[in-house]
Amino acid sequence: MGSYRSLCILGLFVIFDIFGSLHALETITGTQFITDDENESLVSSDGNFKLGFFSPGKSQARYVGIWFNKISEQTIVWVANRETPVRNSVGIFKIADGNLAVFCCNQSSPLWSTNVSVPAQSSAAKLLDSGNLVLVAKETIIWQSFDYPTNTILPGMKFGWNRKTGLNHILTSWKSIDDPTPGEFTSRIDPHSIRQIFLCKNSVPHWRSGPWNGRNMNGLPDIGSHKDYFTDQIDFINITFVNNDNEIYVQSSPKNVDIFSIIVLQSTGFLKRLIWHESQGWIKVQVVLQDMCDEYMRCGPNAICNQDTFTHCGCIPGFERLYPHDWYLKCQETRKKGCGKGDGEGFVRLEGVKFPDARNSTLYSNMSLEECEKECLKSCNCTGYANVYVNEMGRGCIAWYGELRDMRRYKSGQDFYLRVDALELAADAQKNAKVHVMATKSTLVFIIVPHVVETLLAALCFYYLWRRNAKRKGQKQKQQRCQRLVLDSARSLSNHIDSPNSSGGSGSTELTLFELSTVTAATDHFSSANKLGRGGFGPVYKGQLPNGQEIAVKRLSTNSGQGILEFENEVLVIAKLQHRNLIRLLGYCIEKEEKLLIYEFLPNKSLDYLIFADQSRKQLLDWKTRFDIILGITRGILYLHQDSRLKIIHRDLKVSNILLDGEMQPKISDFGTARIFATNETQANTKRVVGTCGYMSIEYALDGLFSMKSDVFSFGVILLEIVSGKKNRGFFHDYPYANLIQYMWELWRDGKALEIVDSCIYDSCPANEVMRCIQVGLLCVQDNAKDRPSMSNVVFMLSNETVLPSPKKSSFPVRYSEPDSSTTTGTKCSNNEVTNTTFDGR
Repeated sequence: MGSYRSLCILGLFVIFDIFGSLHALETITGTQFITDDENESLVSSDGNFKLGFFSPGKSQARYVGIWFNKISEQTIVWVANRETPVRNSVGIFKIADGNLAVFCCNQSSPLWSTNVSVPAQSSAAKLLDSGNLVLVAKETIIWQSFDYPTNTILPGMKFGWNRKTGLNHILTSWKSIDDPTPGEFTSRIDPHSIRQIFLCKNSVPHWRSGPWNGRNMNGLPDIGSHKDYFTDQIDFINITFVNNDNEIYVQSSPKNVDIFSIIVLQSTGFLKRLIWHESQGWIKVQVVLQDMCDEYMRCGPNAICNQDTFTHCGCIPGFERLYPHDWYLKCQETRKKGCGKGDGEGFVRLEGVKFPDARNSTLYSNMSLEECEKECLKSCNCTGYANVYVNEMGRGCIAWYGELRDMRRYKSGQDFYLRVDALELAADAQKNAKVHVMATKSTLVFIIVPHVVETLLAALCFYYLWRRNAKRKGQKQKQQRCQRLVLDSARSLSNHIDSPNSSGGSGSTELTLFELSTVTAATDHFSSANKLGRGGFGPVYKGQLPNGQEIAVKRLSTNSGQGILEFENEVLVIAKLQHRNLIRLLGYCIEKEEKLLIYEFLPNKSLDYLIFADQSRKQLLDWKTRFDIILGITRGILYLHQDSRLKIIHRDLKVSNILLDGEMQPKISDFGTARIFATNETQANTKRVVGTCGYMSIEYALDGLFSMKSDVFSFGVILLEIVSGKKNRGFFHDYPYANLIQYMWELWRDGKALEIVDSCIYDSCPANEVMRCIQVGLLCVQDNAKDRPSMSNVVFMLSNETVLPSPKKSSFPVRYSEPDSSTTTGTKCSNNEVTNTTFDGR
């Protein structure tokens, strides 16, 4: 092979002697060519773009491509031979028989060619300042790279369809960052509908824009200003839309022509507009598929997606959900609408929406909104209409017929008028009337308030003086009552823990009632230097007792919502649990206004501190250590559910609640939300849903139903996070999937599950064992609680080579686009570091 390559190079030197060496030129003629040499290239006249041979990423294959010439990061914007690279040879780029072509050394047939029928030796190629490579014959462009984009749109490039030639400008992603071969994602303007852009995965719609509204494509995310990096000129992108008998296309570019800008379809499925900044690199100013609601038909027909709600999906007015736990929302009509005059039908306005899929719609270019409403009422199949042009004084509308698909709410959305029956119309009118009444009342308040301010101020001053005196008198009484309550509480705890009959157990549990002075001294008066972190209960401090024993102290925060009775409950739960995979409670303290829990100190912190860390900390967790941690967690949960004296549901299992001792043995912690079940009790219901988003099961998050299977779901998430090293929540920002669970299920279905394994352990882990863990994790996170295995089955499946059932796809949405928050009534969520420890009794 080496001698063959040397022969090729020798042949090229001979050719150079005949034709002359080519370095950086703007034009190639029939007598010139470019070889695979870094000193040989085609450069645009302004020097902004360069064409030559390159190898992407870690690949050794050679391609002919175009990239930016004046920026430090090589960014390929077009590839010629993306499906036929040059391998183990020297490549040549030249004009052959009037066509641009890529050859391997001494081969007569090209690897790639423009395939244009022109007379031989009559053409020349030039790289324009726009980055467009053109082939010219007799002063006419007969071929151009702008007509055959790969994965990138440059400013001035037409993105659309030529009706006369049938040429469709389609973006196709790379297969990976190392391989420009066409990938599974494509984007194009649909020529068969009303001017919509589709992004497809394997030809199946994955995202869709709405139609052109006169300024932009409806449904596109807003373009950020990024004033920290650019002048005000970057706030405005020139966008042009053309739709005539010859072609339909959209063009866009920054108003500041000195700024480098691209739109790129990445191999992961994201469509991004990027702007180059000299010190910051490529900056994202617009991203398609930036959240769950961008996914095509995320919520099914006749539904609307709202990123600001917990479940995201909801039926549009006049429809109701067919199945309560169907997250792809099958919405059916609440009542069958009549069709005809006198039935009271009308339209309600939905504000700020992306229009439905327009493939079942009709454009009326010159109709007003009033005329469009009348036109819609003429047809029983018409389900809604909207003003399409935002800057044409209300002229031009679209009417939809049949199901309404792929709707979402977003900040820059437009108004959509939905057809409803008389009852729904009356309900909407009543709601709007209430809003109007509230606005009227607000106006009256602004009129009346100035006239009564003086009187109110005087009354408030008098009340303040009276209240201050009364407060001083009652303060002593309050302190005395609090002291009595604390003493009674401590006595009650001590008696209950030492009672041989408490909670059905026998024997006493050694639990120390610490004095506050002892704990204060151990933590150096709760100094910030000893603070380990903060949980939903409150801050956690490291301390050292007089005998040298290290401890961890949880200090009840005054705003945690946990009172003395709940504190007692938590102490009682943990005091009755003794297992090597559960955190050990050493004692407690109730004194003055302080309520403290004293635990054993674990030096390796929590699992999330290592599993989601940088490479240096992750390397402490090889596969054997991770698998041992997984097994330890299963044993701890099994003990809670089945083997302890009590039957306990934890309700807040997550990686930050898994602590690690000096030998990396896992310890389940934070029982603030735990519930004790009776022996014959299998399920309970609560109106106060507490826990952490991303770890809560569907039935618990939505309906407040929890059972042992709720903990199984949480364990499944933890298992998948341990294997992948990635968080379930926030995963969407890196991949076009709603969460880690759904992405791993798709990889498992396609036989590619090992692709998600943490790179730190990929080369050293046993594939069969890892695949078993992934499959068990997916079984644990199935939507239906009845489909999930029990923890005893989980232990068996992980410890034996038994054949496992196939997991069903999870459709439960997880919020990931905003910071986590504490969960109480209304199904909000705590983050992965903070747990709300409000305890609700059975």
